[in-house]
Amino acid sequence: MPLIEFECVRYNQTPNFMAKSSSRDSISNLPDEILGKILSLLPTKVAASTSVLSTRWRNLLGLVDTLCFDESLVVYPNEEEAKSGSLRFVDFVDKTFALLGNSHINKFSLCHEPRPGYNDAYQRWIWTAMERGLLELHLHAYRHYFDIETELLTSKTLVKLTLSGLYAIEVKYVFFPALKSLSLLSVLGLDYDNYCSLLDGCPALEELYIRDDDLLGSPCCGAFVKSASIKRLVVFTNCPDYKYDHEVSCFEAPNLVYLDYSSYVFEKYQYVALDSLVEARLNIRLWQSTKDYDPSSSSDDDDYDEDDDDYNSDYNVYDYNDDAMFGDVTNLVAGIANITTLHLSPDSLEVFHIRCNSMPVFNKLLKLSIESNKEKGWQVMPLLIKSCPNLQTLVIKGLEHRVTNGCEDACACSPKKHIRKRKIVMNKKEEKICCLCICQVNVLEVSGYGGSFQELKQMRHFLGKLECLETVKVGVVVDTANRNEFLRAKLLTLPRLSTKCNIQFF
Repeated sequence: MPLIEFECVRYNQTPNFMAKSSSRDSISNLPDEILGKILSLLPTKVAASTSVLSTRWRNLLGLVDTLCFDESLVVYPNEEEAKSGSLRFVDFVDKTFALLGNSHINKFSLCHEPRPGYNDAYQRWIWTAMERGLLELHLHAYRHYFDIETELLTSKTLVKLTLSGLYAIEVKYVFFPALKSLSLLSVLGLDYDNYCSLLDGCPALEELYIRDDDLLGSPCCGAFVKSASIKRLVVFTNCPDYKYDHEVSCFEAPNLVYLDYSSYVFEKYQYVALDSLVEARLNIRLWQSTKDYDPSSSSDDDDYDEDDDDYNSDYNVYDYNDDAMFGDVTNLVAGIANITTLHLSPDSLEVFHIRCNSMPVFNKLLKLSIESNKEKGWQVMPLLIKSCPNLQTLVIKGLEHRVTNGCEDACACSPKKHIRKRKIVMNKKEEKICCLCICQVNVLEVSGYGGSFQELKQMRHFLGKLECLETVKVGVVVDTANRNEFLRAKLLTLPRLSTKCNIQFF
């Protein structure tokens, strides 16, 4: 949560940027409204200290509409006072509110360590800010829990709310009729029932940001999202020590337009209703990498039997351990089948390959963006490309990926130890139609191109198979200008199936 830096200062200190005297003070001649806006952009400590400059500045603090306090930056005179707590921070905030009088407050941010005996002060600050037409409220508690009173969960004016850290919330009544944006960032004292009540009390909510990490159990907020109004959802969960608490996840947001989802795969996505979704960005991770279990890493060619019912040229499920096989994203993938733009991380490519039992047809998908690294393969790409009949733009961040025997014709590389097996299959079975040959992509964008042999071979493969290509954009990443020009020249000499294909560099 972004909080402007704060530390307690003596009120007789003058900010450095105003310390120098001048025969002509042009800033003081500005209208009060302008000075109030300027002070609102400054750290609260600086805004408060300007009141001692002159009589002109004495009452300008009342025009400040943004308050940001961070107790973690308070410098205590000794360790004993730091551990026991001090009135230093409380006094500063109280005096600042007193100087403000009854002025309007747009934004209030509080980062604090709840201490015994000071709860009334914390509650008073929040309640006072909300009474003055507050639009944004950002709260972060650390080291100790802070109980939020039910009265603080009502406001007719609040538009943006952020809760982070050690807040214990027991919702009896909550109503934020104007709230548009809600951020729940690792709120350790928020259980499932109170979380649902909080969402129910925000009928106009449009943006929901959830971060569940460093939790003592399963992710609560990131596992279940039910809201009829939200249009933008960002979920990040990271609880690697609680695999078997990731049992069920549900998403019910009929008006959601944008989804950014990052999580370890759940055992089951029970219900997914995202009918209006346009764009999805997925970073779903297996609980254990399949690197040590992929058939392409096997060196025993003699065990190959293309007539074996358990054999699959993409992968054999019996080669993976239980951790790699945990979870199922079939319902989640089916629930986003109507999107027009899809972004997949390297981990998501792996999950789609291993833990999606049925790939839907993405009839509306126009743009597919994937990211690659040397640890993850492209085994799912042939099926994914065939499942996107109207795809127009393919974006690839990094061409280098893990070489496996499952990439098939989406990739130009093959493990050497599987060449013999593939030749046997080609002689015995009909050659499959290349997924790239039937692909309608007319724009190919490749970033992070370093000019390695594998990358050049892959570019030759794309240019020689994609017959509808019109524009190819390549982002070359090299150390020297000479190397850059050399790689560009090599790319421009590659044969192209499409006569309309134009190569551009960025």
